[in-house]
Amino acid sequence: MHEPAVLRRHTTPEIDRRINDDLTSSMFKTPSRYWMLVGFLALVTAMGAGAAGYMFVNGLGVTGLNRPVMWAFFITNFVFWIGISHAGVMLSAILRLSQAEWRRPATRAAEVVTIFSLLLALTMPLMHMGRPWRFLWIFPWDFARSIWPNVRSPLVWDPAAIGTYLTSSILFVYVALIPDLAVARDRTKGIVKAGYSLLAMGWRGYPMQWRLQMIAGILLSALILPVFVSVHSIVSWDFAVTQSVEGFHSTIFAPYFVIGAVHSGVSAVVTALIIFRYIFHWERYILPKTIDNLGRLLLVVATAWFFFLALEILFGLYARENSELALRTLQIFRWPYSLLFLIFIIAAYGFPAPMWLFKGVRRSFFWMAITTISVNIGMWLERFLIIVPSLARKQALSFNWSTYHPSVIEILIIIGGFSFVAMLVLLFAKVFPLIPIYDIKEGEILKDEIIIGKKRIPAVMREE
Repeated sequence: MHEPAVLRRHTTPEIDRRINDDLTSSMFKTPSRYWMLVGFLALVTAMGAGAAGYMFVNGLGVTGLNRPVMWAFFITNFVFWIGISHAGVMLSAILRLSQAEWRRPATRAAEVVTIFSLLLALTMPLMHMGRPWRFLWIFPWDFARSIWPNVRSPLVWDPAAIGTYLTSSILFVYVALIPDLAVARDRTKGIVKAGYSLLAMGWRGYPMQWRLQMIAGILLSALILPVFVSVHSIVSWDFAVTQSVEGFHSTIFAPYFVIGAVHSGVSAVVTALIIFRYIFHWERYILPKTIDNLGRLLLVVATAWFFFLALEILFGLYARENSELALRTLQIFRWPYSLLFLIFIIAAYGFPAPMWLFKGVRRSFFWMAITTISVNIGMWLERFLIIVPSLARKQALSFNWSTYHPSVIEILIIIGGFSFVAMLVLLFAKVFPLIPIYDIKEGEILKDEIIIGKKRIPAVMREE
């Protein structure tokens, strides 16, 4: 019996060289628009850092925080960036395990966005404290006050969960990055080559090294999934275990927060991929098909999130408690929250989801950028509307009710945080390949076709 004949080969040395050149171009050939963008983001980040320094010197009185609204922009941003971080696990771990071929160009960008989002999220509670040097509550013993922290408090849960998630995410990125570090090592000289050699840990592409690297990637993908679910569930319990605040104690919060996190996180990755495609001319790798598949994924996730949103509101109304009814009236019908609620519903679902039903929109980089940016505007407002209106009516007596108006200092800090994450992702692309080189080459191998009898079929059957 004759062996099947290979019809075409995609893994020629010329193609390997071309992939190496294209995907390391961001490291060695930097366009001027890249530095202009990084410089602008650095300036905005410096403004945010200056505003934070001013707040630390003068105290939280320069913010709009007041009794009873003591959680506002900082905690809203904390929940938002934890949500953005879920994109890495969704696109890398879940799609890697399901062997979805179209994930390949998006995986590392999602993982990097995860790490930098978590880093910014960790700073938000410190900002909220007003005195970040008093952060010893995350340790078992508070040496400054000689007080044992309450281990049942979310202030203990959050650092444990987020620290575990950040550590596993960094390890996940690094293991997948090792073969690409070897490519960078072989293309540099001097001290830069020594640095990449140290990070590559002697990688030479031996079969045993590939085998161990692939096993480690699969194991990390599986092990990180429980962390992925638990982290935003724990963040939701920051609210759900608070019995004294109407609108917070909802049993639906854990799955509602997790699916909302995936919605905002995947949208952020799509926006980032479109920007990278423009800056680094990665038209050959970030294809309309990739964005199309991400749009389909977003349509499913967005609809599931909208279902949980409806459940969260209906559960509150079903009990017919006067306080809950009054809160929903405040959120939906009272100014200015009524306008914010309308913008939130339209931006997070009403505008993007119907657009994603059309293939022409899903394959349009312009419209996918517009719709995914719209999603994250809406999802940020969602977190704000969960936190502030509930706290405004926290006290039982109406003369203790209040509202919240953000100060310029808070707005500058929040804008600086967005710029900080974007700047770090761009700087990462200058030092490391942002599209996984070995993953793209593996995809080329899987495109090989063979002849069996009179038929041409893919050498390896995978989901496209």
